[in-house]
Amino acid sequence: MATYVILTRLAPTAFSDPKDFKALAKDVSTRIKAQCPGVTWKSSHVTLGRFDIIDVVESDDQRQVERAALIIRAYGHATTETMIATPWKEFLAKL
Repeated sequence: MATYVILTRLAPTAFSDPKDFKALAKDVSTRIKAQCPGVTWKSSHVTLGRFDIIDVVESDDQRQVERAALIIRAYGHATTETMIATPWKEFLAKL
């Protein structure tokens, strides 16, 4: 199964009160679970840098990961950057 990193930047207009973020996150999560059953969320992190959220996911279907990123963009009022990630030990073994 391939590992992907989805980097998300929320739009300034995504929500007006920080409390509203919980509902937004729940809505996006529910949509992704329903429409992207082949994507497994491994972890999510909030950051204080260039990106607001970093999600690590696994899937054998790149198209479902692409759909998940589009759902985040459309319903999460955000921009995303998605990268495939190779575990360090696997990378070194291929050298």
